[in-house]
Amino acid sequence: MTPRKLRSNFPRGSYLWSVRNAHWQALGIPEEDCEKPKIAIVNSSSELAACFSHLDQVAAEIKKAIRAAGAVPFEIRTAAPSDFITGAGARGAYMLGARDLITNDIEVAVEGAQLDGMVCLTSCDKTVPGQLMAAARLNIPTLLVPCGYQPSGEYQGQPVDIEEVFIGAMHAVTGHLPVEELIGMSRQAVRGPGVCSGLGTANSMHIVCEALGLALPGSAPVAALSPKMMEDVRAAGARIVQMVWDDLKPRDILSPGAFANAVRAILAIGGSLNTVKHLQAVSTEGGCEVDVYSLFETLGNQTPVLAGVRPVGHHTIEAFEAAGGCRALMRQLQPLLDTDALTVTGRSVAENLQGLVVADPEVIRPMDRPVAPRPAIVVMRGSLAPDSALIKTGIAERKLRQFTGPAICFWTTDEAIAALQDGRVRAGHVLVMRGAGVRGGPAMGGGASRVVFAVDGAGLGEEIAMLTDGHLSGLVCKGLVLAEVSPEAALGGPLALVQDGDSICIDLDSRRLDLLVDDAVLAARRAAWQAPPLTHDTGWLQQYRRNAGPLSQGAVLVRHDKVPG
Repeated sequence: MTPRKLRSNFPRGSYLWSVRNAHWQALGIPEEDCEKPKIAIVNSSSELAACFSHLDQVAAEIKKAIRAAGAVPFEIRTAAPSDFITGAGARGAYMLGARDLITNDIEVAVEGAQLDGMVCLTSCDKTVPGQLMAAARLNIPTLLVPCGYQPSGEYQGQPVDIEEVFIGAMHAVTGHLPVEELIGMSRQAVRGPGVCSGLGTANSMHIVCEALGLALPGSAPVAALSPKMMEDVRAAGARIVQMVWDDLKPRDILSPGAFANAVRAILAIGGSLNTVKHLQAVSTEGGCEVDVYSLFETLGNQTPVLAGVRPVGHHTIEAFEAAGGCRALMRQLQPLLDTDALTVTGRSVAENLQGLVVADPEVIRPMDRPVAPRPAIVVMRGSLAPDSALIKTGIAERKLRQFTGPAICFWTTDEAIAALQDGRVRAGHVLVMRGAGVRGGPAMGGGASRVVFAVDGAGLGEEIAMLTDGHLSGLVCKGLVLAEVSPEAALGGPLALVQDGDSICIDLDSRRLDLLVDDAVLAARRAAWQAPPLTHDTGWLQQYRRNAGPLSQGAVLVRHDKVPG
């Protein structure tokens, strides 16, 4: 069979052929190689954080595999945001904004050069959805390669990872942990490269990649730089070349069934809340017309929680990987999945799962013996959240499923933490932290997760409820906390009208979030309402703020004539 024409090839002697050939000759690429498939290796290597510090080693290995398979690799670089490092500036606003910057970085390099396919080295929280969004937007053969989780350590005879440090820092702020203990924990929490070792956003999104069909079966989660990971890397290098020849593209794979499979996988592990908006963003970028929020609503009660991995359960990510990881999870979920969905292997989900035996059915349980009777992620609606709000309920059965109390309101993290420190926030309160949404933060910056852990540090975790239009770290699974309340306060959503003392009712059973204030009172407040002054309204953050769509679209950059507000 004659190989298909590659879009990266131009007529010999033409302008584009000549100038590209001149550059590539200077890079040591033989002229005959210039006719081969050209594969982008999307690398977010950075020396700022352990999440990315090993990616150059991975890139070097995958280049060898791509060359061996008969193609030419080109490494390109993108932004490398890490919550614990890049989150320092602009109240953390660079985090979500960087996701869309990564998507555009990839478009400029890959689409501008008309490369034939790409392999994305997935790492920390925002790089994974940014790469998935680029795959959906560009729609050229693409394979996502999970690049592994970091080893964690031990302090005073107890396991310690980055989540314990995060929690401990806020316990120290509220005076419930000696600073020297926090320093000792921080020295032991991260013992090597890779993403957070808990089931936070990064590991959750690595599992999403595989469940969607855009990563090789059995590749998530995986220990960073382990022999298993490097085997997967080499296999990905060989596979992407064949995908280019087969013209197997992301939108061939991103069917409604593929999204449903990914949603079920996240529900079955109680994964990160952030996967909801990120999956919605992938759907939006690919024009897939899948309502991910509705999928989480409709599939929640139908999908048992089959694995309890830290922080929602007591099993480690290492135990989950040893039990078979995402592939074993999908094997247990198989009766509920769209098994006809196509994957990057060129085969269906059913074919990929054929003959698989779950290595440890205590860690990844069968559906008739789940670890939790209720969904660990719940979509809420009501007069305070006409669009949506999200809560990660965890896998433990909650004694308190209804909560009604008076509001105490804050526009910044610092104000909320100060109120916790001086005792103004008391048992029975509903703490409202607003102005941290997509447009208000901007980019959901605002440090809502810090407030959650400060509440825990103040000993109020089971005594109050909390609402925010901001997002939470994927590691957060504490207390009665509703995040991403939408529409957001900065755009005049109902959350903006709440005043101290207003009664708020949360009902997990009916999935309602309501403000118990008379309509006439709210109408008067709305008439008098003025938008808060903008913060961090320069540079890239200004561009994101002015062009980002709502959470219902995944908070992606949209056409200027379609930007709301």
